[in-house]
Formats: sequence, structure tokens, C-alpha cells
Amino acid sequence: MLKIVSFVAMRLANYINDLLYRYDCVIVPNFGGFVTNKIGAKVDENTNAIYPPKKQLTFNAYLQHNDGLLANYIASAEKITFEEATEKIADEVANWKKQLESSSLTVAKVGTLTLNEDYKLIFEPNEKSNFLLESFGLAEAAASEVKRANEEVKVVPIAEEQEATKRVIPIAVKRVAVAAAVAGVLYTGWNTVQNQKQQDIIADQEKLVEKKIQSATFVIDNPLPTINLKVTKEETRNFHIVAGAFQEVENAYKKVKELKNQGFEARIIGENSWGLTQVVYGSYETKELARKALQSIKENISEDAWLLEK
Repeated sequence: MLKIVSFVAMRLANYINDLLYRYDCVIVPNFGGFVTNKIGAKVDENTNAIYPPKKQLTFNAYLQHNDGLLANYIASAEKITFEEATEKIADEVANWKKQLESSSLTVAKVGTLTLNEDYKLIFEPNEKSNFLLESFGLAEAAASEVKRANEEVKVVPIAEEQEATKRVIPIAVKRVAVAAAVAGVLYTGWNTVQNQKQQDIIADQEKLVEKKIQSATFVIDNPLPTINLKVTKEETRNFHIVAGAFQEVENAYKKVKELKNQGFEARIIGENSWGLTQVVYGSYETKELARKALQSIKENISEDAWLLEK
């Protein structure tokens, strides 16, 4: 019996909402892509409000090619095949486009889409949603304004200040100052003598130690053998260009062999969260290098390739 799944139960908008917490880009095939960009905390000087770090959300209508992320997620959640999930997405996209011809479209807590006079999609993100996991639970906070007291400072001329000081210093204070100066001279002389004695003692000790070192002989009868340690460089290539995800491991190995024959450093990087074996064209140390390679692969090999940070 053929299993029939209602896409109403699939809640496409909610699946997009869930994936945006874990990925920087979620593409809806033949519709567009929701792209996030991390921004730091900021302060609104007009309202004195402090906003936590967040993922800034935008919509790119040119990102329409199926990268497999959304379909794989839906297939795993609804326990249907990848092909069935792709068909259901296509049906819902058709409904979205029809709805946009007469009204706006709200995509869960992601935002709202409308068509302008030129029939171009305009996206308004939901400002209340924050898809940055590190900021989970952090809300807008109010900051109180710091007011500084303006105290009048009276400026006294230097000549007047010195004259006033001279009048209030008693003779006894002057005598105490003279006595302190004399004591300081005596202490300095005594301290110099003590320092010289200490230096003489240290010099004698250094000479004694030097003689003992020169007369000592160190012989090691049974030296320990040399140990060669092989240090493996820690894997730092965390940016991968995904060629595909396979349910059968044998198909994954076939894909690796095919890509290696084409000159790629292809390999298997394990299973994804849906249990599919992932095969990559190659792995890179920086996102910049990975993006350049991805662009070349999309233009010359396959438009289905996509970037994974892991």
C-alpha cells in the first residue's frame, strides 16, 4: 500500500525555521534561500537598549537549486524517501507562489514575503527571532543613562597658593623635615656597607661552586636508548565541499572512486544527522579557500555541490 503523507503535517515553514538554528543557509528549491550572517551585540543610543548577538537574516531569490539539505531533513523527520520529500516541497512552493499573487506569505517565525510592483520578492525578517544558539535565552536589556555632575572648580593662582602654604607651615614641621633628611643620609650609608658585604659573600660562594663543578666528572655507563616520536598534525581542514549523501555505503565508496579518477581529493567524512554517508570533493583549512573551490566545482562539475563546516 502506497504511503500518502499530507504536506500540511510536514510544516515546511517550521522545518526551515529549525534548520536556520544549525546552518547559515537554507535553500527552498525553485523558490529562494534564507541566508544568515552573524552580527555582534549592539546598543541603540536613542532608546538606551542593549541587543544580544544574533544571526541577521536575509532572503536571496537566486538561490533556488536543490542542495539536498531541506529534503533530507524532511525525509528523516517524516520517515519518507528523499524523492517524496522533494515532491512535497515542490507542491508547497507552488502553493506559496499562488498565495503571493494576492497576499503576503508568513514563513513561521522566519519572516514575511511579499511581491512588489515589479513582481520581485521582498523579505521582512521577524526581528523577534534570534537564530544564534549562543544567544539562546538572552533578551533585550535596558541601559540607564549615566549622568555626570558638573561641579564648579575654583582655580587658585600658583603664587597665591604658595604664599598661603608658607603661612600655615609651622616651624616644628620644618624641624621634623630636617631630622628626616639627616636620618635618610645615615640609613643610606649603612645600607651601602651592608650591600657591599653581601656582594663579597655571594662572590666567594660562586667561586667555591665553580671549583666543585670543574673538578666533578659525570659518567653515564648505560645511556637510555633514543626514542623517536611521530607527531601527527591535528586535522584542521574543517570546511568541506559535499558531493552527496548516500544511504548505501557501497554507493558512497563508488562516488569517492569516481571523484578521485577526476583528480579530486575525495573522501568520506562520516554520517550526517540523518544517517546518510557523506562524500566530499575535498576539505580545506579556511572558508575562503573552500568557497573558491566550491565556485569552480559548481561552474564546471555539479551545481549540487554545497559547503559544510564541520
